[in-house]
Amino acid sequence: MARTADGSDGAAGSAAGRTGVPDGGSGTTGLADVAALLLDAAGRVQSWPPAAERLLGHPPSGAIGRPAADLLAPDDAARLPALAAECRAHGSWSGLLSALHAGGGRAGIQVQVVPVTGGTARGHWLVLAADAPPLRGWEPSRDVLERMVSRSPVGMAIVDTDLRCVWSNAALEQYGGGSSAERAGRRLGEIQPGLDAEAMETRMRHVLRTGEPLLGFEHVGRTLAEPQREHAHSMSFFRLEDAEGRPVGVCYTVIDITERYRSRQHLALLDRASEHLGRTLDVLQTAQDLADVAVPELADFVTVDLLDSVVRGEEPRPGPLGDADDVPLRRGGQQSLRAGVPEAVVRIGDLAAYHAWSPPVRCLADGVSWRAERLDPRAPEWAAGVAGGRHANLRELGLHTAMVVPIRARGSTMGVTTFFRIQHDEPFSADDLRLAEEFVARAAVCVDNARRYTREREAALGLQRRLLPRGTPDQRAVTVASAYCPANELCDVGGNWFDVIVLSGARVALVVGDVPGHGIDAAATMGRLRTAVRTLAALDLRPEELLAHLDDLVGRSIHEGQRHPSGADERGSSCLYAVYDPIALTCTAASAGHPLPAVVAPGGAPALAELPVGPRLGEGGLPFEAVEFPVAEGSVLALYTDGLLAGDGTAPGAAAGGSPGSATEENAPEQDAPEQRDPVQRLLRALGAPGHSLDGLCDHVIDALTPERPQDDVTLLLAATRALAPEEYGSWELPADPATVAVARDTATTQLAHWGLEALAFTTELVVSELVTNAIRHGGAPIGLRLIKDRTLICEVSDGSSTSPYLRHARTTDEGGRGLFLISQLTERWGTRYTAEGKVIWTEQALEPRDM
Repeated sequence: MARTADGSDGAAGSAAGRTGVPDGGSGTTGLADVAALLLDAAGRVQSWPPAAERLLGHPPSGAIGRPAADLLAPDDAARLPALAAECRAHGSWSGLLSALHAGGGRAGIQVQVVPVTGGTARGHWLVLAADAPPLRGWEPSRDVLERMVSRSPVGMAIVDTDLRCVWSNAALEQYGGGSSAERAGRRLGEIQPGLDAEAMETRMRHVLRTGEPLLGFEHVGRTLAEPQREHAHSMSFFRLEDAEGRPVGVCYTVIDITERYRSRQHLALLDRASEHLGRTLDVLQTAQDLADVAVPELADFVTVDLLDSVVRGEEPRPGPLGDADDVPLRRGGQQSLRAGVPEAVVRIGDLAAYHAWSPPVRCLADGVSWRAERLDPRAPEWAAGVAGGRHANLRELGLHTAMVVPIRARGSTMGVTTFFRIQHDEPFSADDLRLAEEFVARAAVCVDNARRYTREREAALGLQRRLLPRGTPDQRAVTVASAYCPANELCDVGGNWFDVIVLSGARVALVVGDVPGHGIDAAATMGRLRTAVRTLAALDLRPEELLAHLDDLVGRSIHEGQRHPSGADERGSSCLYAVYDPIALTCTAASAGHPLPAVVAPGGAPALAELPVGPRLGEGGLPFEAVEFPVAEGSVLALYTDGLLAGDGTAPGAAAGGSPGSATEENAPEQDAPEQRDPVQRLLRALGAPGHSLDGLCDHVIDALTPERPQDDVTLLLAATRALAPEEYGSWELPADPATVAVARDTATTQLAHWGLEALAFTTELVVSELVTNAIRHGGAPIGLRLIKDRTLICEVSDGSSTSPYLRHARTTDEGGRGLFLISQLTERWGTRYTAEGKVIWTEQALEPRDM
C-alpha cells in the first residue's frame, strides 16, 4: 500500500482524515459522495471513479487522460501551478474550485490535494473532490425576509390595486403620516396631503397596468414630519403578482435625497449663471441678467443696486461711505415671480437713497453678507427717498425672509444684491446664503468687466468726439448733414472719421476715412490721420497727391515702428478725399481703398461715382488716381464708411471695388431678388427716397441700412451742393505786358464798386498790382485774374509757371522783395495752389475792412 506524505498508511483514508471530510451526518457531505482521483505528475487524470462522474457528469472515457486543468474554469485552471507549489511546500492543499460540468455551466467543488510520494504512484497526485456545501445560516427564510424589510432604513410600502396602503415599514414613519396600522386602507393623498399625490398615483397605475418597474422618480414636496420645509425624495415602484402572475398591488420605496437634490440645483444655478452672465458688456443689462437668473431658483424677488459711479464706468471710491445719513444707489436690475414686478418700489435706472443703518448700506460698507430668516413686518423702510415718492413696507410687499450680498470684485464693492421670498414659506438658510454669495461673486466679475469696458468705451468715444469736427465750417459751397453710429458694446468704438475742410477759391474738401481696429488706439490713430489730412489739405494739393503724401506718412510710421503697445497702426486704413468747386460745378475725388461715393442729381437716379479705387494706406502698390466729374447744383454727394454696407452681413469693403450702378424707389426690385440683398443697391434706393430734407435723408439712410446693434462703426456724410451765382465772381485774361498792371487795377476797382465793396478798393489794388506784376516778371502766359465775393473777398492771379513764390523779409537797404510781405500784412490769408496749367496765387480779405 502506498504511504502518504505524512507517513500514514492508506492514501484514501489518510486523505479523508486530512480534509476532514464529514461522514454523512445531516447537512454534510458523506464519504459516498467523495470522488478520489489520481493524477500523474503532469496533472493528467489517471482514474475517474463513478463518484466523479456523478459530480461533474463526465464519463471515464471523456476524462481519463485529459489534463485536470481542462475540467476547471479558466480562472481556477490558471491557479494550478501555484496550488501545486503550495501543496509541495505544506504537504497538502484544500479549498474550493469552480469545475466545468459536462451538462454546461459551472459547479462549485470542495477539493483536497495530496502529493503521492511512495509506491508505484510516486510523483502522482491524489485528489478528493466533493460538491461544495451551502454556507450555514444563509438559507432564505420568511423570518429573515420579514426582518429585512421591516428593519430596512429605506422607507417601503405596499398598496393594493386601488392604491390603498396595506403595509409599510417603520422607516416610512420618519416622513410622518402615522404608523403602518394608521396608514392601512388610506390613499397617499390622505396620508401626505403636502405631496403631489396625483403625480405619484399616476405612475403607480402605469406600473400596475404595464408591469414595468419605475426607478428613481424624483418628487419635491412637504411632508407632515417637516411641513415648513420642502424635501426631495427618490421613489421606485414595482408591481406585485400572485402565484398565477396576476397583479395584486404595487410596492414602492422612498429615499430622502434633499441634500443631493439641492446640490444639483445649486450647480444648475451656477451653470446657468455662467451661461447667461457676461454675454453683454453693458453694466445695467448685466445687473438685470443677474436678477433674471436668480428667479425663481434662489428667490422670489431680487433687486440689484449699484453705486452710481459704477454705472458710469468709474472706479468705486475706496474707504468708508462717509458720514452722510443716506447713501444713493442706482437700481440696476430686478425680477420677480409676479408679472410686472409689483414688489419694486424703485424703477430700473432710478436712484434711491438708503438709510445708513439699512442692511444694503451696511453690506456695502462692510463687504459682509446679511441674512434674516424672518423679517419684522413692522420694521421701517430701508429706502429714505425714492424717485416719485413711492413707499411700501415689508408687510405690504409680502416679504418675509431676505438676504443681502455685496457685489465685490478685485477688492472693490460695487453694489449689493438683495434676495427676498414671498410665496415660499421656508426662510433662507445658511446654505442658501453660501450659494447666493458664490452666485453673486461670479456675477460681480461680469459687472466689473462691464464697468471697465464702459470706462474705456466712454474714453474712446470722448476722444473720438473731440477729434471729429464739432460743426460745419463757415462756407457757402455745400450744406452738410452727417451721422456717426458707434459699433455695439461687444465690438467697441472704431476709427471712423469725416471732415469738411474749407479750401481756397470758395472750394470745399469732403473727407471720410476708416481706421482698422477698435478702442482708444483706433481713435488715436484716427486723430493722427485726420490731422495729417487737414495739414496736407492746407497745402492745396490735388486729391491724388494728398493721398500719396498720406500714404508715405503711414508707410514711414510703420517703417519706424511707431505704433501703440496694442500693436495697432495705420496700415490698412482707407480714405476718400473729394474737392467740390461751386464755380466750376465739378467734384474731383480720389480713393485709397474706400467705398465709392454716391451722387444724387436733382430729379435723377442715385448712382456711384466712376473712379478707380487705389490701395489702402500703407499697403503700397498702384498710384492713386483722381477723377473729375460734373456735379449739378442741388446734387447730393454721399460719402460713407463700409460699416454702412455691412449691416446685413456684407463683408467690409465689399463696395470699394463694386461696379457703379443706380436705383430708384420706382424701379426697386422685388423683395426676393438678389438686388434687394445687395447693400449698394439698398444704399442707392435709400438715397433716392423722395420728400426728405438733408437731415431727414441722412436719418432715413441710417435707419434703412444700419441694424440696431451694428457690428462696425457707421459714418455717413451728405453734402448738398450749391453754386455761386455768376454775378458773385468775375474772371479776366491778361496779356503778359507790364502795361496790363494798370488795367488789372482798374478792372478790380470797377468790380468792387459793382459789389458795393469800395472800402476794399485800396487794399485790393495793392494786392492785384503786386500779384499781376509777379506773374508777368516771374511767371508766364496765360495770366488770369479772378475775383470772388464769397464769405470773404477772394483775389486769384494765375500764370503758366509752376515756380512757387516765397515770403522774404527784406533788409532795410533792399530796394525790392517786399511784395508778398505786404500782401501777408494786408490780407487775412494767402497761398498757392497748383493746376495742370501752372499755379494760382490767392488771397482772402474780410468783407468788412479792418482798421489800418
